Amino acid sequence: MNLVHSERKKMASQFFIPSANATSGGGDAVYVATVPLRAASGPPQLMMSMACSLNLRNLQHSMVLIKPSSPTPKEIVVFDFQPINPESTEAAISILSRKSIPGVILQRNLKNIPRQRCWMVGSSNGNNAMEMAIEFNKSWETDLRVGTHDCTHYTNELVQHLTGEIQIVERLQRSYIS
Repeated sequence: MNLVHSERKKMASQFFIPSANATSGGGDAVYVATVPLRAASGPPQLMMSMACSLNLRNLQHSMVLIKPSSPTPKEIVVFDFQPINPESTEAAISILSRKSIPGVILQRNLKNIPRQRCWMVGSSNGNNAMEMAIEFNKSWETDLRVGTHDCTHYTNELVQHLTGEIQIVERLQRSYIS
């Protein structure tokens, strides 16, 4: 049964179809990627393990990737929103208790698009998705609260700003699980 379920997940991740709202050309390519949440060893890891075993939350970290459409190859840019110190005890407690914690928007480069747990959402509405994302980030409130203002919300809103796609993380989760 697990093999069948994992094959479905793999197929769903490869065949996600953007909605009619997604643009199909001209702009930079926009992707969403997810990774499991990590915690430092010791109390933070113990708390995260408890949360997973109690199935309190699908503990995934979501982020937005932009691949420039320019004819010269450029690195992929990743934007994500996370606690300032994501592997701290304070971050683990805030995740479990849903209390506010200081967050930060990170921007970094990748050489290639990840091969797993990464989906193309569509093309950006504008000619320069990087500038659009940087402008969006200037107005993003950085107090992080899991469940109400976290990486999922950031990813959803940035993708909507860039492509017009609505609630992309939830749609991906549904296609990934079913």
